[in-house]
Formats: sequence, C-alpha cells, structure tokens
Amino acid sequence: MNLTPANLTGLVLAGGRGTRMGGVDKGLQLLHGEPLAAHVLKRLAPQTGPLLISANRHAEVYAGLGAPFGAAVVADTLAGFPGPLAGLLAGLRAAGTDFVLSAPCDSPGLPADLAARLGEALDAHGADIATVTTTDAHGQTSIHPVFALLRTSLADDLAAFLDAGERKVRAWYARHKTVEVAFADERAFYNINSLQELADLERH
Repeated sequence: MNLTPANLTGLVLAGGRGTRMGGVDKGLQLLHGEPLAAHVLKRLAPQTGPLLISANRHAEVYAGLGAPFGAAVVADTLAGFPGPLAGLLAGLRAAGTDFVLSAPCDSPGLPADLAARLGEALDAHGADIATVTTTDAHGQTSIHPVFALLRTSLADDLAAFLDAGERKVRAWYARHKTVEVAFADERAFYNINSLQELADLERH
C-alpha cells in the first residue's frame, strides 16, 4: 500500500447542525481566538496532502479558513443534514487520492501520528477502513468512528447505503473490513459538544 501524504486527502467534518450547541456552526466557534475548524486543519495539514472541509453553512467563511491550507469546501449532496456519513461521502467523491483521513471539526487536539498509525493498521490487516478507540482510567473503551482512514473506492457503496435511508456510521463500517486502532491519550480525541465545554477548554 502506498499511503503517503500525496495520496491522502484530509477531510474536516464541519457539516452538522450543531444541535447540542444551540444550533451554532460548531466549526466556527473560537478557541484561543481561532475557529475550532482551523485548529483541526493545522493538525491534519502536516499528515496529509490535499485538504477538504465538509460544510453545509457559511461556505465562504470556511473557504477563507481553508485558503492558507489550500483546502476546498464541499457540501452534502443529500438535503437535511443527514449526518457525518453524508460529509464522508462528499469527501470521498471530491478527493483525488486513494485515501481520505477524516476528523471532526470539534476535536482540536487530534494526534500528530493519526494518519501514520491508522495507515499502518489498514495495511497490516488489508482493511478498507481504520478507526480509533481509546480507554479511559476506568477501563471503559470508547470508539471514535468519525476519526477514520478510508479508501475512496468505498464511495459508491456509501452512496447506496445512504440512498437506502441508512445513517449510522458504525453500521456502514460493519459492511467492510474495518480495523480499530487503540490510542493511549483519550484527551487527543476530546470533542466539544457544548458552549460550556468550549469555555472549560479555553480556561484549561
């Protein structure tokens, strides 16, 4: 497998409704004076080649955020904010590379070795998708499915899955050979779901 930055498109998922934040555009909320999506772009840029931002609102603002990274903005082709799989599909369709590395716009601390470790696992297992798990201090394991490395050849199957009315990320992953990669630092995958959580992170 030839997984190099040149063959890997980074995809920031910023197309949600932001329901748990009161409907605000989550990726544009500020952390230390910068939009959350900009933090994620900075983390992904050294690990990938081309960059994309999946956004369904404020496309011009995201285009400005993405400009320093050469990142293009893509919108869902399905109406009604159908969820992260629609954003993934838009990214898989738009990518000109064999692989896409996705990350949500609300996880500004994602690891610098995310692409490398997921790529190693994908290669070792001959998998189609590699995603992330973490274990907390109490031994509770969490799956972080929208942090994922995927083959762009999966686009047609994902489109058919969505056309059938399906929306669950893990249900689609179950159709393919998927490997889960354990990361030790669960804080790297902390995602901000409320304005209060954002304020707490700002303070710390």
